[in-house]
Amino acid sequence: MSKVKITITESNCRCGYLKKGDTFIALRGNTVDGHDYIEEAIKNGATKIIAEKGKYSVETLIVPNTNEYLINYLKDNYSQYFKDINFIGITGTNGKTTTAFITSQILNNLGSKTAYIGTIGFYIDGEKIRDLPNTTPEILTIYNLIFEAIDNGCKNIVMEVSSHSLDLKRIEGINFNIGAFTNLTEDHLDYHKTMHNYLISKIKILNHLKSDGIMITNVDDNYSKYFTNEKAKTIGIEKDADYKVNKYVTNDLNTNISFIVNSKEYEVNVNLLNRFNVYNYMSALAIINNMGYKIEDIIKSSKDLTAPSGRNEVIKVNEAKAIIDYAHTPDAVLKVISANREITKGKVITIIGCGGDRDPFKRPIMGKTATSLSDYVIFTNDNPRCENEEKIMNDIINGVSKDNYEIIFDRREAIKRGIDMLIDGDTLLILGKGHEDYQIIGREKIHLSDQEEVYKYLENKNTKVLKLK
Repeated sequence: MSKVKITITESNCRCGYLKKGDTFIALRGNTVDGHDYIEEAIKNGATKIIAEKGKYSVETLIVPNTNEYLINYLKDNYSQYFKDINFIGITGTNGKTTTAFITSQILNNLGSKTAYIGTIGFYIDGEKIRDLPNTTPEILTIYNLIFEAIDNGCKNIVMEVSSHSLDLKRIEGINFNIGAFTNLTEDHLDYHKTMHNYLISKIKILNHLKSDGIMITNVDDNYSKYFTNEKAKTIGIEKDADYKVNKYVTNDLNTNISFIVNSKEYEVNVNLLNRFNVYNYMSALAIINNMGYKIEDIIKSSKDLTAPSGRNEVIKVNEAKAIIDYAHTPDAVLKVISANREITKGKVITIIGCGGDRDPFKRPIMGKTATSLSDYVIFTNDNPRCENEEKIMNDIINGVSKDNYEIIFDRREAIKRGIDMLIDGDTLLILGKGHEDYQIIGREKIHLSDQEEVYKYLENKNTKVLKLK
Protein backbone atom coordinates (compact mmCIF):
# COMPACT_ATOMS: atom_id res chain seq x y z
CA MET A 1 0.00 0.00 0.00
CA SER A 2 1.25 3.48 -0.85
CA LYS A 3 1.98 5.67 2.15
CA VAL A 4 1.99 9.42 2.58
CA LYS A 5 5.48 10.77 1.92
CA ILE A 6 4.95 14.44 2.70
CA THR A 7 6.75 15.86 5.70
CA ILE A 8 5.17 18.93 7.26
CA THR A 9 6.29 21.55 9.70
CA GLU A 10 4.24 23.23 12.39
CA SER A 11 4.90 24.73 15.81
CA ASN A 12 7.37 21.88 16.54
CA CYS A 13 9.44 22.04 13.34
CA ARG A 14 9.91 18.58 11.82
CA CYS A 15 12.75 19.36 9.42
CA GLY A 16 14.85 16.81 11.26
CA TYR A 17 12.52 14.05 10.02
CA LEU A 18 13.02 14.91 6.35
CA LYS A 19 14.55 12.33 4.03
CA LYS A 20 16.14 13.09 0.71
CA GLY A 21 13.44 13.35 -1.94
CA ASP A 22 10.64 14.37 0.40
CA THR A 23 8.20 17.17 -0.29
CA PHE A 24 8.06 19.91 2.33
CA ILE A 25 4.84 21.83 2.92
CA ALA A 26 5.25 25.15 4.72
CA LEU A 27 2.27 25.29 7.06
CA ARG A 28 1.30 28.31 9.08
CA GLY A 29 0.65 27.49 12.75
CA ASN A 30 -0.47 29.62 15.68
CA THR A 31 3.06 30.40 16.81
CA VAL A 32 5.33 29.08 14.03
CA ASP A 33 5.37 29.72 10.28
CA GLY A 34 6.72 26.84 8.21
CA HIS A 35 8.00 29.30 5.62
CA ASP A 36 10.76 30.18 8.08
CA TYR A 37 12.12 26.62 7.78
CA ILE A 38 12.09 26.15 4.01
CA GLU A 39 15.83 26.68 3.54
CA GLU A 40 16.53 24.25 6.38
CA ALA A 41 14.20 21.73 4.74
CA ILE A 42 16.05 22.04 1.41
CA LYS A 43 19.38 21.63 3.20
CA ASN A 44 18.04 18.44 4.84
CA GLY A 45 17.03 16.92 1.50
CA ALA A 46 13.62 18.24 0.43
CA THR A 47 13.38 18.22 -3.36
CA LYS A 48 10.02 19.96 -3.64
CA ILE A 49 8.53 22.87 -1.72
CA ILE A 50 4.85 23.74 -1.42
CA ALA A 51 4.44 27.26 -0.06
CA GLU A 52 2.32 30.38 -0.18
CA LYS A 53 5.15 32.67 -1.28
CA GLY A 54 8.78 32.81 -2.34
CA LYS A 55 11.25 31.39 -4.88
CA TYR A 56 13.50 28.48 -3.98
CA SER A 57 16.32 26.40 -5.43
CA VAL A 58 14.21 23.25 -5.83
CA GLU A 59 10.89 22.56 -7.53
CA THR A 60 8.28 24.84 -5.96
CA LEU A 61 4.50 25.01 -6.03
CA ILE A 62 2.89 28.23 -4.78
CA VAL A 63 -0.66 27.79 -3.46
CA PRO A 64 -3.12 30.21 -1.75
CA ASN A 65 -3.29 28.20 1.50
CA THR A 66 -0.87 25.40 2.35
CA ASN A 67 -3.09 23.97 5.08
CA GLU A 68 -6.03 23.63 2.69
CA TYR A 69 -3.71 22.17 0.05
CA LEU A 70 -2.51 19.45 2.41
CA ILE A 71 -6.04 18.58 3.54
CA ASN A 72 -7.31 18.26 -0.04
CA TYR A 73 -4.21 16.41 -1.22
CA LEU A 74 -4.55 13.75 1.45
CA LYS A 75 -8.30 13.38 1.03
CA ASP A 76 -8.11 13.14 -2.76
CA ASN A 77 -5.14 10.78 -2.94
CA TYR A 78 -5.33 8.55 0.12
CA SER A 79 -8.80 8.33 1.68
CA GLN A 80 -9.69 5.71 -0.96
CA TYR A 81 -7.58 3.22 0.97
CA PHE A 82 -9.84 3.52 4.02
CA LYS A 83 -12.99 1.99 2.52
CA ASP A 84 -12.65 -1.40 4.24
CA ILE A 85 -11.99 -0.01 7.75
CA ASN A 86 -14.73 0.36 10.35
CA PHE A 87 -14.29 3.86 11.77
CA ILE A 88 -15.79 4.78 15.14
CA GLY A 89 -15.63 8.45 16.16
CA ILE A 90 -16.41 9.62 19.69
CA THR A 91 -16.89 13.28 20.55
CA GLY A 92 -17.95 15.21 23.64
CA THR A 93 -16.36 17.27 26.40
CA ASN A 94 -15.85 14.47 28.94
CA GLY A 95 -15.80 10.70 28.61
CA LYS A 96 -14.26 10.47 25.13
CA THR A 97 -11.08 8.77 26.26
CA THR A 98 -12.66 6.14 28.49
CA THR A 99 -15.47 5.36 26.01
CA ALA A 100 -13.05 5.05 23.09
CA PHE A 101 -10.48 3.07 25.05
CA ILE A 102 -12.90 0.48 26.43
CA THR A 103 -14.62 0.21 23.02
CA SER A 104 -11.27 -0.75 21.51
CA GLN A 105 -10.58 -3.17 24.38
CA ILE A 106 -13.88 -5.00 23.96
CA LEU A 107 -13.47 -5.25 20.17
CA ASN A 108 -9.98 -6.70 20.62
CA ASN A 109 -11.37 -9.13 23.21
CA LEU A 110 -13.99 -10.15 20.65
CA GLY A 111 -11.19 -11.03 18.24
CA SER A 112 -11.61 -8.05 15.93
CA LYS A 113 -8.23 -6.32 15.78
CA THR A 114 -8.66 -2.64 16.63
CA ALA A 115 -6.58 0.51 16.83
CA TYR A 116 -7.23 3.41 19.20
CA ILE A 117 -6.27 7.03 18.48
CA GLY A 118 -6.76 9.54 21.27
CA THR A 119 -5.58 11.47 24.29
CA ILE A 120 -3.54 8.67 25.85
CA GLY A 121 -1.78 7.73 22.61
CA PHE A 122 -1.90 5.34 19.67
CA TYR A 123 -2.69 1.68 20.42
CA ILE A 124 -2.89 -1.39 18.19
CA ASP A 125 -4.57 -4.52 19.55
CA GLY A 126 -4.30 -3.16 23.10
CA GLU A 127 -0.56 -2.38 22.90
CA LYS A 128 0.58 1.22 23.17
CA ILE A 129 2.64 2.16 20.14
CA ARG A 130 3.40 5.80 20.97
CA ASP A 131 2.18 9.00 22.60
CA LEU A 132 0.38 11.61 20.50
CA PRO A 133 0.64 15.41 20.64
CA ASN A 134 -3.13 16.03 20.58
CA THR A 135 -6.39 14.23 21.33
CA THR A 136 -6.98 14.22 17.57
CA PRO A 137 -3.62 14.87 15.87
CA GLU A 138 -2.94 16.89 12.71
CA ILE A 139 -4.38 15.36 9.54
CA LEU A 140 -1.06 14.03 8.19
CA THR A 141 -0.34 12.26 11.48
CA ILE A 142 -3.83 10.76 11.48
CA TYR A 143 -3.47 9.44 7.93
CA ASN A 144 -0.10 7.86 8.74
CA LEU A 145 -1.56 6.25 11.89
CA ILE A 146 -4.44 4.83 9.87
CA PHE A 147 -2.02 3.34 7.33
CA GLU A 148 0.02 1.85 10.17
CA ALA A 149 -3.12 0.31 11.68
CA ILE A 150 -4.14 -1.13 8.31
CA ASP A 151 -0.66 -2.55 7.69
CA ASN A 152 -0.91 -4.26 11.10
CA GLY A 153 -4.18 -5.96 10.20
CA CYS A 154 -6.64 -3.76 12.08
CA LYS A 155 -10.28 -4.02 11.03
CA ASN A 156 -11.50 -1.17 13.24
CA ILE A 157 -10.18 2.23 14.27
CA VAL A 158 -11.69 3.97 17.30
CA MET A 159 -10.92 7.68 17.43
CA GLU A 160 -11.49 10.46 19.89
CA VAL A 161 -12.78 13.41 17.86
CA SER A 162 -12.07 16.82 19.40
CA SER A 163 -13.88 20.05 18.58
CA HIS A 164 -10.59 21.49 17.35
CA SER A 165 -10.13 18.63 14.89
CA LEU A 166 -13.62 19.11 13.49
CA ASP A 167 -13.17 22.86 13.22
CA LEU A 168 -9.69 22.62 11.68
CA LYS A 169 -10.60 19.81 9.24
CA ARG A 170 -8.13 17.30 10.70
CA ILE A 171 -10.40 14.35 9.84
CA GLU A 172 -11.28 15.25 6.25
CA GLY A 173 -11.64 12.09 4.16
CA ILE A 174 -12.52 10.00 7.21
CA ASN A 175 -16.12 8.85 7.50
CA PHE A 176 -17.49 6.99 10.50
CA ASN A 177 -19.60 3.86 10.49
CA ILE A 178 -20.65 4.85 14.00
CA GLY A 179 -20.34 8.15 15.81
CA ALA A 180 -20.99 8.79 19.49
CA PHE A 181 -21.70 11.89 21.57
CA THR A 182 -20.99 11.77 25.32
CA ASN A 183 -21.86 15.26 26.65
CA LEU A 184 -21.18 18.95 26.17
CA THR A 185 -20.06 21.19 29.03
CA GLU A 186 -17.93 24.31 29.30
CA ASP A 187 -14.41 23.92 27.93
CA HIS A 188 -12.09 25.38 25.28
CA LEU A 189 -13.79 28.78 25.35
CA ASP A 190 -10.37 30.36 24.90
CA TYR A 191 -10.65 28.98 21.35
CA HIS A 192 -14.39 28.78 20.64
CA LYS A 193 -15.34 31.94 22.61
CA THR A 194 -18.96 30.83 23.13
CA MET A 195 -20.78 27.57 23.93
CA HIS A 196 -22.75 28.03 20.71
CA ASN A 197 -19.55 28.01 18.65
CA TYR A 198 -18.32 25.00 20.64
CA LEU A 199 -21.54 23.14 19.86
CA ILE A 200 -21.40 24.03 16.16
CA SER A 201 -17.90 22.54 15.96
CA LYS A 202 -18.99 19.33 17.69
CA ILE A 203 -22.04 18.88 15.47
CA LYS A 204 -19.75 18.70 12.44
CA ILE A 205 -19.17 15.04 13.31
CA LEU A 206 -22.53 14.35 11.64
CA ASN A 207 -20.98 15.41 8.32
CA HIS A 208 -18.48 12.59 8.72
CA LEU A 209 -21.01 9.76 9.08
CA LYS A 210 -21.25 7.26 6.24
CA SER A 211 -24.53 7.12 4.33
CA ASP A 212 -25.69 4.23 6.53
CA GLY A 213 -23.96 5.60 9.63
CA ILE A 214 -25.34 5.45 13.17
CA MET A 215 -25.06 8.12 15.89
CA ILE A 216 -25.08 7.02 19.54
CA THR A 217 -26.11 9.84 21.88
CA ASN A 218 -26.31 10.28 25.63
CA VAL A 219 -29.90 11.51 25.91
CA ASP A 220 -29.33 12.63 29.50
CA ASP A 221 -27.35 15.55 28.07
CA ASN A 222 -29.43 18.54 26.99
CA TYR A 223 -27.32 18.99 23.86
CA SER A 224 -28.01 15.47 22.57
CA LYS A 225 -30.97 16.72 20.51
CA TYR A 226 -28.55 18.56 18.22
CA PHE A 227 -26.66 15.41 17.30
CA THR A 228 -29.20 14.09 14.85
CA ASN A 229 -30.13 14.86 11.28
CA GLU A 230 -31.90 13.25 8.33
CA LYS A 231 -28.71 11.38 7.42
CA ALA A 232 -28.05 9.76 10.77
CA LYS A 233 -29.87 6.92 12.45
CA THR A 234 -29.82 8.00 16.09
CA ILE A 235 -29.74 5.62 19.04
CA GLY A 236 -29.91 6.79 22.65
CA ILE A 237 -28.54 5.57 25.96
CA GLU A 238 -29.88 6.28 29.48
CA LYS A 239 -33.35 7.15 30.83
CA ASP A 240 -36.08 5.72 28.57
CA ALA A 241 -33.73 5.40 25.60
CA ASP A 242 -32.88 2.41 23.41
CA TYR A 243 -30.25 1.30 25.94
CA LYS A 244 -31.79 1.97 29.32
CA VAL A 245 -29.83 1.73 32.55
CA ASN A 246 -32.09 0.08 35.10
CA LYS A 247 -29.77 0.39 38.11
CA TYR A 248 -26.11 0.24 39.05
CA VAL A 249 -24.09 -0.43 42.20
CA THR A 250 -20.49 0.73 42.50
CA ASN A 251 -17.81 0.12 45.12
CA ASP A 252 -14.03 0.33 45.46
CA LEU A 253 -13.44 -2.53 43.02
CA ASN A 254 -16.10 -2.59 40.31
CA THR A 255 -19.56 -1.59 39.16
CA ASN A 256 -22.57 -3.82 38.58
CA ILE A 257 -24.87 -2.48 35.85
CA SER A 258 -28.37 -3.70 35.10
CA PHE A 259 -29.73 -2.46 31.77
CA ILE A 260 -32.57 -3.10 29.34
CA VAL A 261 -32.44 -3.37 25.54
CA ASN A 262 -35.52 -4.28 23.50
CA SER A 263 -37.42 -5.17 26.70
CA LYS A 264 -34.76 -7.69 27.74
CA GLU A 265 -32.79 -7.15 30.94
CA TYR A 266 -29.04 -7.76 31.14
CA GLU A 267 -26.43 -7.55 33.90
CA VAL A 268 -22.70 -6.93 33.74
CA ASN A 269 -19.84 -6.44 36.22
CA VAL A 270 -17.07 -4.15 35.00
CA ASN A 271 -13.80 -2.97 36.53
CA LEU A 272 -14.88 0.65 36.16
CA LEU A 273 -15.91 2.82 39.06
CA ASN A 274 -18.58 5.49 39.57
CA ARG A 275 -21.65 6.72 37.77
CA PHE A 276 -19.94 8.56 34.92
CA ASN A 277 -18.30 5.31 33.84
CA VAL A 278 -21.73 3.70 33.62
CA TYR A 279 -22.45 6.16 30.79
CA ASN A 280 -19.09 5.43 29.20
CA TYR A 281 -19.57 1.68 29.31
CA MET A 282 -23.11 1.84 27.96
CA SER A 283 -21.95 4.02 25.07
CA ALA A 284 -19.26 1.46 24.24
CA LEU A 285 -21.73 -1.40 24.48
CA ALA A 286 -24.23 0.39 22.20
CA ILE A 287 -21.49 1.11 19.65
CA ILE A 288 -20.34 -2.50 19.50
CA ASN A 289 -23.86 -3.92 19.54
CA ASN A 290 -24.67 -1.76 16.51
CA MET A 291 -21.60 -3.14 14.75
CA GLY A 292 -23.41 -6.48 14.80
CA TYR A 293 -22.12 -8.15 17.97
CA LYS A 294 -24.53 -9.81 20.41
CA ILE A 295 -24.95 -8.21 23.81
CA GLU A 296 -24.21 -11.52 25.53
CA ASP A 297 -20.84 -11.72 23.75
CA ILE A 298 -20.04 -8.10 24.57
CA ILE A 299 -20.74 -8.77 28.26
CA LYS A 300 -18.39 -11.80 28.23
CA SER A 301 -15.69 -9.67 26.62
CA SER A 302 -16.09 -6.94 29.25
CA LYS A 303 -14.81 -9.08 32.13
CA ASP A 304 -11.26 -7.74 32.34
CA LEU A 305 -11.68 -4.13 31.20
CA THR A 306 -9.25 -1.56 32.53
CA ALA A 307 -9.80 2.17 32.62
CA PRO A 308 -7.30 4.33 30.71
CA SER A 309 -4.30 5.60 32.64
CA GLY A 310 -5.20 8.58 34.80
CA ARG A 311 -8.95 8.06 34.57
CA ASN A 312 -10.22 7.43 38.10
CA GLU A 313 -7.00 5.52 38.75
CA VAL A 314 -7.12 4.22 42.32
CA ILE A 315 -4.11 3.76 44.59
CA LYS A 316 -4.96 2.19 47.95
CA VAL A 317 -3.13 3.88 50.84
CA ASN A 318 -3.56 1.73 53.95
CA GLU A 319 -7.32 2.02 54.57
CA ALA A 320 -7.63 5.22 52.54
CA LYS A 321 -7.10 5.82 48.82
CA ALA A 322 -5.65 8.30 46.36
CA ILE A 323 -7.32 8.72 42.99
CA ILE A 324 -5.64 10.20 39.91
CA ASP A 325 -8.03 11.69 37.36
CA TYR A 326 -7.79 13.90 34.29
CA ALA A 327 -10.85 15.98 35.29
CA HIS A 328 -10.06 19.53 34.15
CA THR A 329 -13.47 20.98 33.27
CA PRO A 330 -16.19 22.21 35.67
CA ASP A 331 -18.51 19.33 34.77
CA ALA A 332 -15.81 16.66 35.06
CA VAL A 333 -14.68 18.02 38.43
CA LEU A 334 -18.27 18.05 39.68
CA LYS A 335 -18.88 14.47 38.53
CA VAL A 336 -15.63 13.04 39.87
CA ILE A 337 -15.94 14.64 43.31
CA SER A 338 -19.68 13.83 43.58
CA ALA A 339 -19.21 10.21 42.52
CA ASN A 340 -16.38 9.62 44.98
CA ARG A 341 -18.26 11.48 47.71
CA GLU A 342 -21.01 8.83 47.41
CA ILE A 343 -18.66 5.94 48.18
CA THR A 344 -16.26 7.61 50.64
CA LYS A 345 -16.82 6.92 54.32
CA GLY A 346 -14.41 9.58 55.53
CA LYS A 347 -13.32 12.92 54.10
CA VAL A 348 -12.80 13.88 50.47
CA ILE A 349 -9.62 15.93 49.99
CA THR A 350 -9.08 17.41 46.52
CA ILE A 351 -5.93 18.67 44.83
CA ILE A 352 -6.69 20.78 41.78
CA GLY A 353 -5.50 23.66 39.62
CA CYS A 354 -6.22 25.24 36.22
CA GLY A 355 -4.06 25.43 33.12
CA GLY A 356 -2.49 28.67 31.98
CA ASP A 357 -3.09 30.21 28.54
CA ARG A 358 -6.42 28.41 28.42
CA ASP A 359 -10.09 29.23 29.10
CA PRO A 360 -10.05 31.54 32.15
CA PHE A 361 -13.85 31.54 32.55
CA LYS A 362 -13.97 28.05 34.00
CA ARG A 363 -11.46 28.78 36.78
CA PRO A 364 -13.80 30.35 39.38
CA ILE A 365 -16.42 27.68 38.60
CA MET A 366 -13.92 24.93 39.30
CA GLY A 367 -12.76 26.65 42.48
CA LYS A 368 -16.32 26.90 43.76
CA THR A 369 -17.17 23.32 42.77
CA ALA A 370 -14.08 21.87 44.44
CA THR A 371 -14.55 23.71 47.75
CA SER A 372 -18.32 23.14 47.82
CA LEU A 373 -18.14 19.38 47.31
CA SER A 374 -14.87 18.52 49.08
CA ASP A 375 -14.10 18.56 52.78
CA TYR A 376 -10.77 20.21 52.02
CA VAL A 377 -9.02 21.50 48.89
CA ILE A 378 -5.39 22.13 48.02
CA PHE A 379 -5.12 24.45 45.03
CA THR A 380 -1.92 23.98 43.03
CA ASN A 381 -0.33 24.46 39.63
CA ASP A 382 -1.55 22.61 36.54
CA ASN A 383 0.52 23.56 33.46
CA PRO A 384 0.73 27.32 34.10
CA ARG A 385 2.51 27.67 30.74
CA CYS A 386 3.34 31.33 30.03
CA GLU A 387 0.68 32.77 32.33
CA ASN A 388 1.48 34.09 35.80
CA GLU A 389 0.68 31.39 38.38
CA GLU A 390 -0.66 33.94 40.87
CA LYS A 391 -3.04 35.36 38.24
CA ILE A 392 -4.38 31.86 37.56
CA MET A 393 -4.80 31.21 41.28
CA ASN A 394 -6.62 34.52 41.84
CA ASP A 395 -9.06 33.59 39.07
CA ILE A 396 -9.76 30.29 40.82
CA ILE A 397 -10.16 31.82 44.28
CA ASN A 398 -12.60 34.44 42.94
CA GLY A 399 -15.22 31.69 42.80
CA VAL A 400 -14.61 30.41 46.33
CA SER A 401 -16.83 31.41 49.25
CA LYS A 402 -15.66 28.83 51.83
CA ASP A 403 -12.39 28.75 53.79
CA ASN A 404 -11.69 25.02 53.52
CA TYR A 405 -8.63 25.35 51.31
CA GLU A 406 -4.98 26.23 51.09
CA ILE A 407 -2.65 27.11 48.21
CA ILE A 408 0.57 25.23 47.45
CA PHE A 409 1.93 26.22 44.05
CA ASP A 410 4.46 23.37 43.92
CA ARG A 411 2.43 20.35 42.73
CA ARG A 412 4.84 17.83 44.28
CA GLU A 413 4.51 19.48 47.68
CA ALA A 414 0.72 19.67 47.27
CA ILE A 415 0.59 15.90 46.68
CA LYS A 416 2.72 15.24 49.75
CA ARG A 417 0.49 17.49 51.84
CA GLY A 418 -2.64 15.71 50.61
CA ILE A 419 -1.23 12.26 51.42
CA ASP A 420 -0.18 13.39 54.89
CA MET A 421 -3.78 14.45 55.60
CA LEU A 422 -5.24 11.00 54.84
CA ILE A 423 -6.71 8.84 57.58
CA ASP A 424 -8.66 5.59 57.26
CA GLY A 425 -11.74 5.92 55.06
CA ASP A 426 -10.59 9.14 53.33
CA THR A 427 -10.24 9.76 49.60
CA LEU A 428 -7.60 12.03 48.08
CA LEU A 429 -8.53 13.23 44.60
CA ILE A 430 -5.60 14.47 42.51
CA LEU A 431 -7.26 16.11 39.52
CA GLY A 432 -6.31 17.71 36.24
CA LYS A 433 -3.26 15.84 34.94
CA GLY A 434 -4.36 12.23 34.70
CA HIS A 435 -2.02 10.36 32.34
CA GLU A 436 0.21 13.39 31.71
CA ASP A 437 3.77 12.99 32.97
CA TYR A 438 4.88 16.58 32.64
CA GLN A 439 4.31 20.10 33.88
CA ILE A 440 4.55 23.00 31.41
CA ILE A 441 6.09 26.06 33.02
CA GLY A 442 6.78 28.86 30.58
CA ARG A 443 7.68 27.06 27.36
CA GLU A 444 9.56 24.31 29.18
CA LYS A 445 8.08 20.85 29.66
CA ILE A 446 9.31 19.42 32.97
CA HIS A 447 8.81 15.78 33.94
CA LEU A 448 6.14 15.38 36.61
CA SER A 449 3.77 12.44 37.02
CA ASP A 450 1.08 12.49 39.71
CA GLN A 451 1.23 8.70 39.90
CA GLU A 452 5.00 8.66 40.34
CA GLU A 453 4.87 11.35 43.00
CA VAL A 454 2.28 9.41 44.99
CA TYR A 455 4.23 6.13 44.86
CA LYS A 456 7.58 7.84 45.55
CA TYR A 457 6.29 9.65 48.63
CA LEU A 458 4.50 6.60 49.97
CA GLU A 459 7.65 4.52 49.52
CA ASN A 460 9.62 7.06 51.51
CA LYS A 461 6.99 6.84 54.25
CA ASN A 462 7.06 3.00 54.14
CA THR A 463 3.31 3.04 53.55
CA LYS A 464 1.49 -0.05 52.33
CA VAL A 465 0.11 0.66 48.84
CA LEU A 466 -1.95 -1.28 46.34
CA LYS A 467 -2.87 -0.16 42.82
CA LEU A 468 -6.41 -1.15 41.91
CA LYS A 469 -7.76 -1.58 38.40
